[in-house]
This record gives sequence, C-alpha cells and structure tokens, in this order.
Amino acid sequence: MRQSQLFTKTQKETPRDEKSVNAKLLLRGGFIHKEMAGVYTFLPLGFLVLRKIENIIREEMNRIGGQEILMPVLQPKYLWQKTGRWKKGIGEVMYKTLDSPGKEFALGPTHEEILTNIISKYVKSYLDLPLAIYQIQTKFRKEPRARSGLLRGREFGMKDLYSFHPTEQDFKNYYNLVKKSYFRILKRCGLKTIFTEASGAGFTEGFTHEFQVISQGGEDTIVYCSSFHFSQNKEISKSKKGDQCPVCKKILKQSKSIEAGNIFPLGTKYSRAMRAFFINKDGKKKLIIMGSYGIGISRMMGAVVEVFHDEKGIIWPKEIAPFQIHLIEIENTREVKKAAEKLYQDLSSFAPRKRSYGGPTEAFGIGGQKANFEVLYDDRIEKTAGEKFADCDLIGIPTRLVVSERTLAKNSVEIKKRREKKIRLVKINNIKQTLS
Repeated sequence: MRQSQLFTKTQKETPRDEKSVNAKLLLRGGFIHKEMAGVYTFLPLGFLVLRKIENIIREEMNRIGGQEILMPVLQPKYLWQKTGRWKKGIGEVMYKTLDSPGKEFALGPTHEEILTNIISKYVKSYLDLPLAIYQIQTKFRKEPRARSGLLRGREFGMKDLYSFHPTEQDFKNYYNLVKKSYFRILKRCGLKTIFTEASGAGFTEGFTHEFQVISQGGEDTIVYCSSFHFSQNKEISKSKKGDQCPVCKKILKQSKSIEAGNIFPLGTKYSRAMRAFFINKDGKKKLIIMGSYGIGISRMMGAVVEVFHDEKGIIWPKEIAPFQIHLIEIENTREVKKAAEKLYQDLSSFAPRKRSYGGPTEAFGIGGQKANFEVLYDDRIEKTAGEKFADCDLIGIPTRLVVSERTLAKNSVEIKKRREKKIRLVKINNIKQTLS
C-alpha cells in the first residue's frame, strides 16, 4: 500500500470527547471512524488488524476441531421465550423491533438459542457427539456505558464457540482444551493474560472463567496472586488485596484489567429449554451438555492498544500489525525516490505460498503467491520528514525503514524497531536477510 493512496489521514489533535487510550489512538491513527457511542467503522488499517486477529482465532479454533458456520443477526422472539431470556437477563439489553406484520424479533446479542435449536434438529445419537461449532460475527447490545472505545461497544465483532457433549467428563476435557487454545490465541496477539474466576453473568448459574489482561485502561478489577495460582473478579471475590493466596500463601494483589475472553460451562440449561436430547449407548434419552466460549474481536484490538502504546502512538505486536514494514522516503530527490521505489517493489514482490491457509491480509497474488513482506510505503511528497516520522510512530508498524540521501551515500537504509530507540544502518543488499 502506498500511503499517498490511503484514503484515511492521521489526526494531530486528540479527540476531545474520548477518554480511553484505545479510542484516542485508533481514531488519530485512522484505524477507525466513530459513528456514535459504541459504534465504529473500521477503516483500511483497522480492518487489516481486525482480519489478522480473526485469522489467528480461526486457525486455533480449527485446530481444536471447531466447525465454522454463520448464524443470522435477526433472531425470532419465540426462541428467546423458550429460555425465558426475552424480557430478563441479556434480553434487557437486546435491540428489539417489529416486522411489517407486527411480529417481534431482535438483533442478536448472543446465539445460544439459535444454535441449540439447530442442534436439536440434527443431533439424535451419542454417535453425533461431541461437536464444536463456532462463528465470527457482529453482535448488538444496548450498552449503557459505551464510552471506552472498542472495549465496550453497542455493535461489536465476536467469535463465539459452542460445544456439545454426551457426558460431563467429555465437556470438562474440551473445556480444558479451549482454555489452552485461548492462551495460544492471546499470546499470538501479544497479550499476557490471567485465568480468572467470574460470575455467570446471566449465561449460566455457576461461575465462569475470564482471560484478564492487566491494564489501567480496564473496567474490571481482579484480585490475583503474582504466581497466577489464584485470580477472581472483584465482583465475586471474598478475598482482597493484602490477603494470602489460598494456594501458595503469597500476598494477593489488585489491579484494573480488561476481559479479553471468557469461557462458560452451560450444563443443560439451554438444551433443556430447547429440547436438545440424544440417545446414549444404553438407549436412554439424555440432555446434551453444553459449553460456550467467547472472544471479542474488536475488543481484542482495543485491548492490545491499551497495553501496547507510548506517548507517540501505538506499538503493534508483529502478528497483528496492519503491515510489517513502514518504508519512508525523505528529501524526495530523484535518486531517493528511485531507490525507495525499487526497495518497495523488491520487498513487496511475490514468493511461492508456503502455507495452506491464509486470508485477505496475506496479499496473495496470481497463482496463490504471497508477498515477501507487507509494506506501507510513505511516498507522500507534501509531507516533511518530521511529519512522516510522527505518523509512523502513531500508526505503530513494527519496523521502520528510511531511505535518504545520507543512507544512499553508504548504499544503506536506516532501520528502526518501533519498540526500540536504537537506529542502525543496513546495506540495501542485506535488507531482506535482516528482516527475515
């Protein structure tokens, strides 16, 4: 991508009505555009990040046997009446409306009812189980506190996985498998998380588990052990800061945090309401045991920015950055432009595709080839070097390359990592090897 052709622009001024770090930086960097409180358009840079997060999640869900589907946004009232949630619990924050004949339906805030109803039509025997079904889709909730950028939205992207089991032990085995999968997902997105006990939040009667990220920009508060033997959301915890960890006796800490994901044991709450039965090995009719596992896609993006930033802008982890390299030409002389253009073409050239999966962010060309590197090329002639460097820091791409008359005099380019202060010169002929 040539930055001169990128239709979005960075903003020098911080939006006055935003308090959260993620909203300020993502808006200034041209990643998102705010339509109203809790509702955003994802612009080209933001959409690239979003898709990379989705692809990581999709890879890990497929790895643990998940089958991807896409369920409807519009949901009929009668399904929600079966579970009693149309007027209470999460039903209180649903966007509801009428169609022309006067029938009520809602924009989906979650999909337990829809999928359990489908499962009841297809699963008949223990031979049909277990199953793990997931989707990546938009959810809608009447969020009264939509003021934290992407962390708390009214319209937001989510991956929701639902599992269906013949026995409690089979469910527990898969629950632990998903737990490990979530740690892999969050690590790949650059986040260090704490496995935390939390309330059922109207989804289930028992406790649930959250994957919390320590951040002063978070809206949750957790009480936890520094060795991560114990962690509870403060809203349910009887322990407090300064108490001893019930496992290792270390002194407990308390911190603000962001919920990056959650997993729920659902039991038979929804299968009972939706009459989702199966016949077991003994020929007996049994209710399907269920689990639910969610990760907010857009929320993850906001959480990463809350954790990885400095006074200059965002610092994207490599695997979800919109581009790997930010190539900048300064001085705009004929020699500089020629060298920068050649470097851009060389770095962006296509190589044989090495992986069997991918997505829109992998820049596949003709014949299933993949770009060597993902490069944002700042070829703007009207911007000063200072303006280009400021935009580069704000956007937060992991590696900056600078071509100038000074670097060309040494047949080199300047390279700097966004996370580091050190700047070094690398010979142009060695740049690909250095970046690989």
